[in-house]
Amino acid sequence: MASSRLEKNFLRLLVRCEAMAAEKRDEKDWRLEKYVEALQEMLTELKKHISKPAPEVLNEYSRKVEFMKGLLEAEKLPNPTEKALANQFLAPGRTSTTGKERISATKTVHLQTKARYTGEMRGELLGGPSLSANGSDVTELRRRSGMGDEKHSASELDAVLHHHHNVQERLAEEMLNLARNLKNNTLAAQNVIKQDNQTLTHSLRMADQNFEKLKVESERLEQHAKKSVNWLLWLMLVVVCFIFISMILFIRIFPKLR
Repeated sequence: MASSRLEKNFLRLLVRCEAMAAEKRDEKDWRLEKYVEALQEMLTELKKHISKPAPEVLNEYSRKVEFMKGLLEAEKLPNPTEKALANQFLAPGRTSTTGKERISATKTVHLQTKARYTGEMRGELLGGPSLSANGSDVTELRRRSGMGDEKHSASELDAVLHHHHNVQERLAEEMLNLARNLKNNTLAAQNVIKQDNQTLTHSLRMADQNFEKLKVESERLEQHAKKSVNWLLWLMLVVVCFIFISMILFIRIFPKLR
């Protein structure tokens, strides 16, 4: 149930948009586009509202609004093939808006537009008018051509299916190439990172070894400096003693003159 007046108005407008999308509209009809823009604005306000719905409900609302926007964008494409491809990538809502339908209204609209675009593709390939979902244009095409050959119709249907199959194969090949390129780039990045890690580890190991060597040499230098100081001190003591003894001997040998 709607927990606020804003959500109630949003649901009413969403139901109206789903009903208009299910109907056959004129190309100059601009109402649905304006309604969808209003839906987007109301959804933005609803996300900021104090009593906003649960996150999963908001996600479902966003999914339905994005479906309506994608449906309008697909209708603006120039040819039926592009419309059918764009329609395949649309994601309708999962649940019913009013709670009364067994199947979501956006799913029904998705199936209807898919059938309509498929009929238009068939009509474009066969060189005649677009085929409707109920098959009335098939009868008209057979009447105009004057041929009721079922084998010929089957071959035409095979051509349509073959075209669809080629389009799907091309899309699958492009997606496979993108996935392969992404995998190669990922592997290359992993190799570069691995080499950088190895280089960094080697540098750290060398730095540790150099630090240990520097520590050992510092200790040896300190010990050598201590030894040098000790020898110098003893040498100075010996010199002082020698000078003292020499002075005494000099005084003894050469007495003071009178």
